Amino acid sequence: MAAGDVFEVTTGNCEDLHYVDTGMYDSPEYGSVYVLDAERPAVIDTGLGTNYERVVDAIEAVGLALADIEVIAVTHVHLDHAGGAGFLARDCPNADVYVHEIGARHLVDPERLVEGTKRAVGDQWQYYVEPRPIAEDRIVELSDGDAIDLGDHELVAHHAPGHAPHQVVFEDPANDAAFTADAAGIWVPSLDRIEPTSPPSNFDLEAAIDDVEMLQELGVETLLFGHFGPCPADGVLDEYADVIAEWVGAVEDEREERGDDEAVVEHFAETVDPELIEIWGEHKTRAEAAMNVRGVLGYLDSS
Repeated sequence: MAAGDVFEVTTGNCEDLHYVDTGMYDSPEYGSVYVLDAERPAVIDTGLGTNYERVVDAIEAVGLALADIEVIAVTHVHLDHAGGAGFLARDCPNADVYVHEIGARHLVDPERLVEGTKRAVGDQWQYYVEPRPIAEDRIVELSDGDAIDLGDHELVAHHAPGHAPHQVVFEDPANDAAFTADAAGIWVPSLDRIEPTSPPSNFDLEAAIDDVEMLQELGVETLLFGHFGPCPADGVLDEYADVIAEWVGAVEDEREERGDDEAVVEHFAETVDPELIEIWGEHKTRAEAAMNVRGVLGYLDSS
């Protein structure tokens, strides 16, 4: 498995669905963008915008032209999911961009989004490109329960604000699947396990647990992770509810013991799992841990 590889989703009953490893952050098995070859073809999430050609190549590998794409569905406006939306909108003239109503303005004018991203990701900004603004008349705002009609499929938006207030997950009933955004954590297929995600500045543990419970109530057979790829849903959501609660508890305990937030960040960045380093690389793995710690510390301050 390498950056640019395109895979058909064969998990569960999924049909018409492919995904590409975008090589996000120069790391394999971290960023996935999905192409749904429906009657109205759709791209779900868009990656950073860096290595944008890999998304274009994936669309073509599925047998579609850019002009065939009618829907660009963005789970939320964090730039690892929406950074490529403006480039796709430019090159897919028949597509509208669907996004939760809270995030829509940030796709039209991404200046504040870029500023916030730079604060959150620190030196990881080196992996990003400046997003391209999207014309307001190309954007369709979604709220909880809205459905995007793709003909033989539909994408039902379910608000999932625990990770970010502008996040939705997209349920695809025809595939008995859900595009989880970051609401179910980070799936690491090589390790067959789930990792927490809790970036600043809007992470909220209670809301994140509510999002997991919402996904459980959907009862889908397959989870389609933005990070990374498809997996059977059986047991994964229960596991993530435990993982995210234990993660927040560990950061809270470390803060109480050390009494210095920067020391807490350094501790977790220095003690990452070596198995994750083997997959994502040292820089991304340690930077991911530091970012997630800062998000939990912000949550604890606001609780």
